[in-house]
Amino acid sequence: MNSIQQKIQQHYNSANIAERFIYINIVVFIITFSVKAFATLMQWGDNPFFDWFALPSIFENFIVKPWTIISYGFLHSSFLHIFFNSVLLFYFGNLFLDFFSKQDFIIYYFSGIVIGGLIYLLSYNFFPALVHKNTSLVGASAGVTAVLAGIATKAPNYAMHFRFIGAIKLWYIAVGIIILDIIQIPLGNTGGHLAHLGGALIGFLLTTQTDKSKSLSSFFGNLFKSKKQSPLKTVYKRTNPLSSNQTSNAHQRKIDTILDKISKSGYETLNQEEKDFLFSVGKK
Repeated sequence: MNSIQQKIQQHYNSANIAERFIYINIVVFIITFSVKAFATLMQWGDNPFFDWFALPSIFENFIVKPWTIISYGFLHSSFLHIFFNSVLLFYFGNLFLDFFSKQDFIIYYFSGIVIGGLIYLLSYNFFPALVHKNTSLVGASAGVTAVLAGIATKAPNYAMHFRFIGAIKLWYIAVGIIILDIIQIPLGNTGGHLAHLGGALIGFLLTTQTDKSKSLSSFFGNLFKSKKQSPLKTVYKRTNPLSSNQTSNAHQRKIDTILDKISKSGYETLNQEEKDFLFSVGKK
């Protein structure tokens, strides 16, 4: 038993941030349905875990459980639900980390979950067809969609190769998934599909805005930066050049050059040195 735990711990420690979220979701899934099985035997209701951590559609219920705006993203309703989310997160999450940092991944993932949840809440309290319906939202799909939209916006012409299908550009995949969500809105799981669209929107916006400011830290810093300037200026002589800033700028310029090359010509046109450089950046 200890050896199994050690192997699981080793796999988790060696995993990147996307894979760690997959492991966390799987563990929560196992715990959730273990609780459900026991609750069924004890006749405690459908699933007490969902009662406390799923995102409710009624705003009054959300007010007393505000943590559900995040916790719902770690719950899944079925094996197929978590299976498809895990597969998508594995492929697109690992690809995302070739172009962005792990901090960026966390921002995109949780932004997708939060914005998707807010879109869900607003929809069930605004659209006449959904108002007064008492339901709940679970699943990491909005976070996964944000990651997919983010990387598809960054490198739209990057082609993923699928057996029996061939190469498909990222922006084709992203647009196809968005269209599928729109088509399925009247067919069922309306709130879930709207949440996915919210995740796609924030993923797109984060990438387009950070491309202008060069980094997420600059983007969020600019949001809260004061516009007021001091009328007094302090003049001083710099004794030592800011070599660290210069190195950072050169590093960023190299990343931007490689990403522009991918966007225009595809990932396959990169030489081995450029691929190795991207891989090393994604691991930071």
